[in-house]
Amino acid sequence: MSLRNAGENYENYGSIAETRPLLDNDAVESSASLGQVFDEGTGAEGKGQDRRQIGQVSAVFIIFNRIIGTGVFSTPSTILTHSGSVGMTMWLIGAAISAAGTQVYITWGTAFPKNGGEKNYLEYLFRKPKYLITSMYASNGVLLAWTAGNSLVFGEYMLKALNREPTRWALRFVALACITFAMLLHGTALNWGLRLQNFLGIFKLVVLFIVVGTGFVALSGHLHVEPPPRNFERVFEGTKLDASSLCVCLYNVLWSYVGFSNVNYALSEVKNPKRTIRIAGPLAIGIVTVLYMLANIAYLAGASKEEIVGSGRLVAALLFRNVYGPQAERVLSVFVAMSALGNVLAVIFAQGRVNQELGREGILPFSKFWASNRPFNAPLAGLWLHWIICVITMFALPPGDAYNFVINTISYPLSIINALISFGVIYLSRQPKSTHSPWPRVGPYAQFAALTFGLANVFLFVAPFVPPPPSGRPYEVLPYWTHAAGGWAVFGLGFVYWAVWAVVMPWWGRYGLVRVEQREADGLVGYLLPEMAQYDHLPSIPLNSKRGDHNQIRTSQGRRALPIPSITQKAQT
Repeated sequence: MSLRNAGENYENYGSIAETRPLLDNDAVESSASLGQVFDEGTGAEGKGQDRRQIGQVSAVFIIFNRIIGTGVFSTPSTILTHSGSVGMTMWLIGAAISAAGTQVYITWGTAFPKNGGEKNYLEYLFRKPKYLITSMYASNGVLLAWTAGNSLVFGEYMLKALNREPTRWALRFVALACITFAMLLHGTALNWGLRLQNFLGIFKLVVLFIVVGTGFVALSGHLHVEPPPRNFERVFEGTKLDASSLCVCLYNVLWSYVGFSNVNYALSEVKNPKRTIRIAGPLAIGIVTVLYMLANIAYLAGASKEEIVGSGRLVAALLFRNVYGPQAERVLSVFVAMSALGNVLAVIFAQGRVNQELGREGILPFSKFWASNRPFNAPLAGLWLHWIICVITMFALPPGDAYNFVINTISYPLSIINALISFGVIYLSRQPKSTHSPWPRVGPYAQFAALTFGLANVFLFVAPFVPPPPSGRPYEVLPYWTHAAGGWAVFGLGFVYWAVWAVVMPWWGRYGLVRVEQREADGLVGYLLPEMAQYDHLPSIPLNSKRGDHNQIRTSQGRRALPIPSITQKAQT
């Protein structure tokens, strides 16, 4: 393909009005190349099957480990406080929304079976202004401390197991040890990290079964407290229906289900990813939903409503104390701490790959460093970047509000992203089918699921601005709208970064931003941008070319050249 044809195609890249894929027939060398790009997620990922180490079982446990973290052990108190009743309606609603969300991510994962998750989906939907949506997503992916919340829960339960007071600094240093271990394990010994994740995934299922079994023991009347709880006599008494309380409840329920999309971030490393994602997601959600409902019944069978509300993040430990005594409470605390560790491993596994993918796209400063798989054939640099953000968050936030703020601030931007990609499924499904489009056929059920998931997430990012009643405040010290403001601020920082990096600096320096493919020694393909790439291999063109300067770039000798439009294939000169 000629550079002139490449330049013509480059002008079309970025139009949201078009529904054809970013790679059309002119942007690749042959139809076989297109199949390689989108079929099972090879293509841009370098050596294809050589990188595929995640099988069906590991994929299921990557989802399990992300979903079954500490939410079901630590959020029931908050949910009961804000819902006001023990009817578990919010858990059922959360399960339905999560099932719909799983279908949305299956649809997108089938179309784009490659690493990166929502980044790829948003880039496909919003192509102009170029790099804007990627920069805003990068801000969300990089600046939010996804692993901090469960690292803190690990610290709290581990200190309780050791019969130590969870003071501010003791809690934070134990949490630091947890996240540091996870970062080093996944960054230096990938296979051992996956093995430990799988083991902890099985372990967490066992813990949940023990919790459920303890509930049946409590229902049989074997309790160390008097009088026994009577939570099932008036299940809907005290129900709260204000928007703010519903929003806080849904945030916490959906936080307990966050993870159904976890395998989407690593599809390039999954064997037979299209088939795997269709099986792993629904299987994990179905099993988890049943276990979550039974676990909540167990809590209500073993403790009174007032005890659960006052237990904070230690509701599971409360259940064991009431049924088996104080020593059993310490044993359960170790179990929950190990569950939190499994979740930390799963989350940082995914976030490290998101950071790596952003580095490979040339979006982050020092992109080659973040994109590297060296020296252990694992994204150690991307993991380290996430580790830095989490450590800053854990040590900077006030003790009482830290956990809830982390959950809500992560959930808020995610709600906006989920709404966009959900409505994107409906939009793309109603456009004429392109011969070379990777977009799959989407049936009525999947479109209904996308509509349901999208509307639920619209509610979640609008409702936080509604003032809550005094009993429904989400924080002890921080204003109720803090997480919503924080979420928009994160996107705002991404916009500012884009404006400086992609608009002001190119205008000032009289150059254009383009992606240039570079295959690294570790087999990964990166896309370097002007300040990091050499363009001497491109032929020079006259400065009075009919192409506008905005479609040209400068080589290191000051010459100008047409950009390379394709994000996966080099233009043939």
